[in-house]
Amino acid sequence: MSNVERQNAMAVITEVSKAVTGKDDCIRKVFAAVIAGGHVLIEDVPGVGKTTLALALSRAMRLKENRVQFTPDVMPSDILGFSMYKKELDQFEYHPGSIACNLFLADEINRTSPKTQSALLEVMEEGAWTVDGVTRKVMNPFIVIATQNPKGSAGTQLLPESQLDRFMICMSMGYPVLQDEVAIAKGRNNGISVDSMQEVIGAKELVDIKNKVAQVYVHNNIYAYIVKLVQATRDNPYVELGVSPRGTIACSRMAMATAFMEGREYCIPEDVEKVFKDVASHRIVMNTKARVSKISRDDVLTEILGSVQQPATFMERSQK
Repeated sequence: MSNVERQNAMAVITEVSKAVTGKDDCIRKVFAAVIAGGHVLIEDVPGVGKTTLALALSRAMRLKENRVQFTPDVMPSDILGFSMYKKELDQFEYHPGSIACNLFLADEINRTSPKTQSALLEVMEEGAWTVDGVTRKVMNPFIVIATQNPKGSAGTQLLPESQLDRFMICMSMGYPVLQDEVAIAKGRNNGISVDSMQEVIGAKELVDIKNKVAQVYVHNNIYAYIVKLVQATRDNPYVELGVSPRGTIACSRMAMATAFMEGREYCIPEDVEKVFKDVASHRIVMNTKARVSKISRDDVLTEILGSVQQPATFMERSQK
């Protein structure tokens, strides 16, 4: 494996950690989703660094980023753009929306209308959007990082399961521990912020990293292991709706990205274990039996990881 791409990846993580203190694991997960070609949903309470993390990533990778604070009056045209008649040219002229960027930060995505949510999620799935019969492709690379506050959901439009499935991972950041929160307070007072970060790579280097991730070798036994984990979510007595085939693909890509970040050219079962909960948690729907028994999604996924046997052979390449 070429060291250049991995060195660039590690440089991004190191730089982002300067602005997002004490959340190295979260930074690595989000960056893994980025280089795996996916989108990220961060569910957490306000003020824990969700927006800062997204902005720090865009700054470290020198990406064109747009941020939209979603509210009920945000329209699809604000995201996709619109055509306006220009009298001097006697024709309509297209004005790009905020989606014309490399990294789109959808702040509090659950606070806008389902129509606007659907417009964004369609772009995430198709990699293109259409206005007045003209289809335009997204920039390369294109990443969506969406945030939502699960505790303040009164009067909001929660994403349905079919739309949650478009996000490669769903994660929370959590409150910092004592030492990290002290460091955050000291850092803010000393002027350590996103604005003081360095740009370590550009869009081209990010595309090169993504291409290297796509070359990580996955043995058939690892693929079978992923599928067994996914199928176990569908057969679990506490789960009404299990992980979709899209989730199977997301799990394999995240495992490949994790292997790349660990400096390996091949996946091992531990790569799958590290990402399975983040890939699967937002894709399963618990049933009434689970609610009555007070069984959480995390309980179910932990049980599945413990019950599905890991493959013993996974490194040797198939004979050509």
